[in-house]
Amino acid sequence: MEKIIFKSFLREISFFFILSSISIALIIWIIQAVNYLDFVSEDGHNFKVYFLYTILVLPKIFSRVLPFMFFISVFYILIKYEEKNQLLIFWSNGIDKKKFLNILIKYSLLFFLIQIFLTAVVVPETQNKARSYIRSSNIDFFPSLIKEKKFIDTVEDLTIFTNSKDADGTLRNIILKDNLKNASSQIIVAKKGKIIQSNNNKFLVLNNGKIINISAKGRTTIFDFKKTEFDLNKFSTKSTTFPKIQEQSTLKLFNCARSLLNENIKFLYSENMICKKDYLKNIKQELLKRIYLPFYLPLLALIACFLILKSKNNHEYSNFKFQLFIIGIIFLIISEVSIRYAGLSDKNNLIFIITPIILFISMRIIFNNKLRFEK
Repeated sequence: MEKIIFKSFLREISFFFILSSISIALIIWIIQAVNYLDFVSEDGHNFKVYFLYTILVLPKIFSRVLPFMFFISVFYILIKYEEKNQLLIFWSNGIDKKKFLNILIKYSLLFFLIQIFLTAVVVPETQNKARSYIRSSNIDFFPSLIKEKKFIDTVEDLTIFTNSKDADGTLRNIILKDNLKNASSQIIVAKKGKIIQSNNNKFLVLNNGKIINISAKGRTTIFDFKKTEFDLNKFSTKSTTFPKIQEQSTLKLFNCARSLLNENIKFLYSENMICKKDYLKNIKQELLKRIYLPFYLPLLALIACFLILKSKNNHEYSNFKFQLFIIGIIFLIISEVSIRYAGLSDKNNLIFIITPIILFISMRIIFNNKLRFEK
């Protein structure tokens, strides 16, 4: 009977968690997807890249809302059970409140493992995959980026200006500046031009103009032309393409940190990652965020479990619910704020690590003392 009661109770928490967390994650995802339209409107990527990138952001959003929604789910279901007198079923079947708490904390360990898996494995992989689409994307929407009487420098090493743009895409009174290698540059002035696509390659066909080559030493050579083609395929967006620390695998970050600490080196290069001594603080912070931040989940389950200490018939029950909810939110804020200071020093790292442990032990002692007072 005891297993059936707990199974039903935990199933309700799981169902509410899945439904609410997916709903909240989708709302946040839609808001962010609107912001990511800059990839198309400003950076020139196509809608396929935009769609794939936004889809791969979902695991990160879900991992961020998981602690909050777990706390809300446990808190809500416990209140629901108390309002409907369903908690009495546990007590009448010989289940004491300490055992109830222990079961709920064990249940929170499932979410702890899910969160570890998301933050340490899934999120870095999907973030890196999303960035890979940006890295491999060409500037598909280059024509739409060009605006009349504006200097456009969205494309790296290239600045373009046009006085007017006809309905058929013809550009008039064009100025191009191409930053070449070795600090040299090329300026092209043309009366008109048009972007032409051929076999997935893009060219800017220019008519009646001048090419001004400026060397690194300041020497200038000028050529006149009637018609020339300017290759646009060699240019890429200014979007950040090199993988960030948040996009690196946990194993790669761990190996980097270990190498920097044990071998006392200042610089190490591995595939798609520059392992520098200057990055050690950020690497430590990222590892702690991925692996240790989920330790707050059992603490949140413990806070929610304080609800079973007061009956709905108690005149202080409403205030008690509100106070517990605020305490849970404060602990969530502490978990998010503390990560900002982790990695700055060994002292900060130690404080970050022991904080959820100390809070959990303290709240458990308070819970046990209140149980004794009830008896």
